[in-house]
Amino acid sequence: MRTIQMTLDDDLVQVVDRISKQLGTTRSAFTRKALREALSRYNVEQLEQKHRQGYAKQPVAADEFSVWEEEHAWGDE
Repeated sequence: MRTIQMTLDDDLVQVVDRISKQLGTTRSAFTRKALREALSRYNVEQLEQKHRQGYAKQPVAADEFSVWEEEHAWGDE
């Protein structure tokens, strides 16, 4: 693990400290978890954007999936 220096707004530090105390954790542990979650969300957003771009380049054809409709178990049979 590495120690880094960051500049944060005072009000943000106060909120992080308050919530960290409520959770029984440290400022560093809380921040590590928040950064991991932010990176995870970023990765999901990037994948979603990549999928949107792919479908924009090659849209689904009107009958592309209709062949599977009879195969699917809809639960109303």
